[in-house]
Amino acid sequence: MAQQLYFSRDTKVYIAPLDSAGAEQGVWEIPVLDGFSFSQATNSSEITLSEMESSGGVSRRGRRMFNDSLAPAEWSFSTYIRPFISAGTGAGAADDATKHHAVEEALWALMSGPAVYSGYAFTDQIVPGISNSVIDFSESNKSTLGTANIYFVLGNANKKYYKISKAVVNEASIDFDIDGIAMINWSGFGAEIIESTQPTATVFEAITATSNFIRNRLTQVAVAPNLSATGQSGLEASYALTLTGGNITINNNITFITPEELGSVNIPIGHVTGTRSVSGSMTCYLSLDTAATNNSSDLWADLKSITSVITNDFGLTFSIGGATGTPRLVVTMPSCHVDIPTHSIEDVISLETNFNALPSTIDATNEATLTYVGI
Repeated sequence: MAQQLYFSRDTKVYIAPLDSAGAEQGVWEIPVLDGFSFSQATNSSEITLSEMESSGGVSRRGRRMFNDSLAPAEWSFSTYIRPFISAGTGAGAADDATKHHAVEEALWALMSGPAVYSGYAFTDQIVPGISNSVIDFSESNKSTLGTANIYFVLGNANKKYYKISKAVVNEASIDFDIDGIAMINWSGFGAEIIESTQPTATVFEAITATSNFIRNRLTQVAVAPNLSATGQSGLEASYALTLTGGNITINNNITFITPEELGSVNIPIGHVTGTRSVSGSMTCYLSLDTAATNNSSDLWADLKSITSVITNDFGLTFSIGGATGTPRLVVTMPSCHVDIPTHSIEDVISLETNFNALPSTIDATNEATLTYVGI
């Protein structure tokens, strides 16, 4: 009998967001890159003996191990950023009209709120339109976010089906590698990994298209101080930076809750959210234009000089794929605390600038808005 082996290149991934009753609201097929992972460990405790010698010269030194609970399942994978305009018809269509969507939009719905799906839209989170699809975090001030079953289908013959139940998206990290294709690194947790049956995809439009990839080299950034908000005199109205790389990371800081009953191996029962964090960095060459005062060297000098301002309030807009081209993803962060850039000494001197996107008020949810424009 031939031995069956499983290769990562044969793997397919499916996302099935759950409604409030735990029923699947549809199944999205999500093409992922090499390097995905999923695992679940056991939390155990150890009991040891430590005593003096008995009258017979014996000192017991044994130990025992006990399984306490299952740790939350952990998963991670990467996807390309792939906006598209739905054909409105056909098998696996994302819409019944020619509206803008993204192959990975189900993950953003889980990231940003309860992920309630109705009428080809994730209600109040991702509403596809005829000119773009906008994702905001208006529904993210919740103690729990949307959950999903994540299926990993391994092999092309005698397949193995693994399901991560009650999975949540904890972090999404957008990377701008200048010579690469725009991508997002996703990671999160789940209650349990179990063997399952074949999932049936209901939404899989554009997963085989070749026109909806985004080249990072086209990415642009707009940097503009919010002068009226902080009175930051000495800053330019805007700065002209040409990036060589960067990252935007959104983190829900989720933790899972597990009972602690004696005499049983407990399974995680749910999650709670922590502080929502939107942060990142961008790199560019150190440049000086004698005919202008808004280059990268000017940004460093200006930020260094405003010692009386405790929050450097800038609006940042990243146009991934270009300001007007298609497809593209625009990430708008209207209020960012921008750190003083640091110098990186290489063949060409560069600057790295870290930033943290902040809400307009401490209880608001407008740190970032994502706008997908398909093709």
